[in-house]
Amino acid sequence: MGEIADRIEELKLSALDCRQCELAETRTNVVFGEGNPETPLVIIGEGPGQNEDATGRPFVGRAGALLDQVLKENNLTRKHVYIMNVVKCRAHIIENGRTRNRPPSAAEISACSYWLERQLAIIQPLVILCLGAPSASAIIHRDFRMTQERGIFMKRNTPVTLLRLCTRLTF
Repeated sequence: MGEIADRIEELKLSALDCRQCELAETRTNVVFGEGNPETPLVIIGEGPGQNEDATGRPFVGRAGALLDQVLKENNLTRKHVYIMNVVKCRAHIIENGRTRNRPPSAAEISACSYWLERQLAIIQPLVILCLGAPSASAIIHRDFRMTQERGIFMKRNTPVTLLRLCTRLTF
């Protein structure tokens, strides 16, 4: 492995012990991220669902199948990109005896910002692709509106702190 991959692996090992929020109490696995940490393209989703929590891998359910298809249509595979989420543990609730996913709270996103910021600082992607409004709200700006801003290429020339960390470009 190269230096960047080694640093990502070291960070991942630290994240496996994270207890910064209540999601740690109910998770099966920390879903840290996977792919090529030396890529110019990072793909960021909101957070793991049931399948991701069970496997410890990002985007392995239905959304993952769609992502794999889109990558293939663009002559890419998961080996060409790095895939991660804003939060690393599954946010869920139990209603009427059934467990279902829920959006992560602001406190949960804030607790996970440490990991997200460091992943991005190590990888230093040229492009960040936010999958969905929740990740765009965390990365681009808090009031991101999918219906109004979807598909707009947003250029950043200065580093931004907290969950908006991006060293070169975001869209």
